[in-house]
Amino acid sequence: MAPPLRIPQTDPKAAYVAQRSEIDAAFKRALESGWYILGQEVTAFEHEFAAFAKAPHGVAVANGTDALEIALRALDLPPGSGVVTVSHTAVATVAAIERAGHVPVLADIEADTYTLAPSALERALKGDVFGGDGAKPIIRAVIPVHLYGQLAAMPEIAALAGAHRLRIVEDCAQAHGAALDRQPVGSFGDVAAYSFYPTKNLGALGDGGFITTSRPEIHERIRMIREYGWKSRYVSDIKGLNSRLDEVQAAILRVKLPRLAEANARRRAIADRYDAGLAGVVPTPKRRNGADHVFHQYVVRVSKTARDAIRERMAACGVGTLVHYPVPVHCQPAYKGHVWLAGGALPATEAAAEEVLSLPMYPELTDAHVSETIAALKAAIA
Repeated sequence: MAPPLRIPQTDPKAAYVAQRSEIDAAFKRALESGWYILGQEVTAFEHEFAAFAKAPHGVAVANGTDALEIALRALDLPPGSGVVTVSHTAVATVAAIERAGHVPVLADIEADTYTLAPSALERALKGDVFGGDGAKPIIRAVIPVHLYGQLAAMPEIAALAGAHRLRIVEDCAQAHGAALDRQPVGSFGDVAAYSFYPTKNLGALGDGGFITTSRPEIHERIRMIREYGWKSRYVSDIKGLNSRLDEVQAAILRVKLPRLAEANARRRAIADRYDAGLAGVVPTPKRRNGADHVFHQYVVRVSKTARDAIRERMAACGVGTLVHYPVPVHCQPAYKGHVWLAGGALPATEAAAEEVLSLPMYPELTDAHVSETIAALKAAIA
């Protein structure tokens, strides 16, 4: 067995250790309350996170995939509607579209930001889509994924959505606290979905998700769908499911939320050190003009033929790396040849999958860890 890495690529335990006494107290408080599902902790967290996100309404759910699915269901689109999103994402984005009864239409990314290219969305809206099963879907929604901590090109995407009467569901799973021209993530569309997977900028000690919206009628449908479609207990007015954040996770997230802005600031400081140390060595992340990037990941580009060797050499030095994401969704066995592609090909997506490399990134990294990572990458490349 390989020795443990001195500097893992991510370390959710470090976040627990940093607030151990507070988290332990919150855990105990939730246990001793005697109420474990949709109680006071969840209600309080819903108000607190919605306020952090600057959203009028918020609903806590079981995980980020459910958040996307419920958000789509709450829009009440006709069954089988086309939903444009990217292939360079966690497969959860596409799975949620299908679980909601709709058809994913995958579009290419901007090569330098890894987020949905407005030009690719425009191609899809013009009907330039190929390769899927069955009849070509009518596109009625778009899910921009705010990947790695940076917002997609929302002004351009929102303009296209407005011109074509599309609904917008923002995938904010990796962008808690990000903004573009001071407008917060999640506020550009109809509804937004978050994940609290343990490695996220705001991570639970288990699964968790959240949905925000500014529209009260959508908020009401989200609340109903979350719990069997109930408006009143035991009576389903609409079809729903069971997706509830538990009290223990809500209590833990309430402890961690007040430090999220500070943790995001530390991620930016780490990114700045990486930028300075790796200038001229590898292509480093681009910040979109006006973006308040929160660096869920710090992603560089390396030669596709050397990436595996670079990772092995860095691991030998005790430094962990990951690849987000090695196989685009449209190239995975479950989807290859079955999903619609804008333009019929996604060249920027496929190039990114071959070259991206995620360096260690979490707020508990020390400056010494960052310097060691920079030295290890330089040595591995050399």
